Amino acid sequence: MEGTTSSLELGSVIVGVDGSASARRAVLWAAQEAVRRGRPLHVVYGADTDGRALYASAQSIEGVRVAGRELLDLTARTVKERFPGLRVDTEFSRSGPVESLHRSAGLHGTIVVGSRGIGGFGSLMLGSVGLKVAAGARTSVVIVRGAEESAETGVVLAAIRDEHDLPCARYAAREAELRKSSLRLLHVWNILQSVGEVVTLLDDVEEIASQHVHHLNAVAHRIREEFPDLSVQADAEKSVSVAGILVEATQHADLLVMGGRRSPGYLGPTLGRVTHTLVHHAHCPVQLVPRHHHEHGRQS
Repeated sequence: MEGTTSSLELGSVIVGVDGSASARRAVLWAAQEAVRRGRPLHVVYGADTDGRALYASAQSIEGVRVAGRELLDLTARTVKERFPGLRVDTEFSRSGPVESLHRSAGLHGTIVVGSRGIGGFGSLMLGSVGLKVAAGARTSVVIVRGAEESAETGVVLAAIRDEHDLPCARYAAREAELRKSSLRLLHVWNILQSVGEVVTLLDDVEEIASQHVHHLNAVAHRIREEFPDLSVQADAEKSVSVAGILVEATQHADLLVMGGRRSPGYLGPTLGRVTHTLVHHAHCPVQLVPRHHHEHGRQS
């Protein structure tokens, strides 16, 4: 994503359904996002019938197919009633929901999931299938959180650690442009990063703080250059809980955009501690933008 500007295209919108209230809400959020982007909405039901074929009866498998297609048809009708001009495509996948959503999104689409599922077969419950979708994605993922009828704040929030988060900030800036909102870049640094650094931090907090502000300002400067018509606010805060400050900040935002993947070198795809907290406790939808090769050795 390096080198992109305000012409950044955010890609198609793919949403997973499972029949839960949370997934229905995610569908409507995804539909609105597709309208903003001028893209079709792609609705996916991952039935995992291939995985069950060895031990489920043919009648049971057929029941899943019928129920899945009925859910897709109902979802498409509901979306078209709310968004008459939006093109809605549906996909019944024989694969599981995680594989189905990743495949449908490719490298450029945005996957949208609800914050909770119905549990059991075919669910998209964050903490199980939904969490795997977010952790293993190679493209952007949105977890739709927050109060269902909350008033819009007109703010897109981006969590920024350093200059490596410039692609994430660009993504957030484009989202803010589409919403005709302002962008808030928020950098939070932990004053007690490690036991070995405590004395240094206490002796030289001002110098360390200025270094953190420098990283934030460098990103803010680039964003203001690339998005000259966008209102950009840059804030740096120190705390013993990075996640706590970010969760609190989401009360005053319509969307949080942050780097979403712990760097390579860990066993299996996973989310860092801060990210994990946000996808479970944020007060607004959370958009996770994968980090890439330059993120070795960092956590979030």
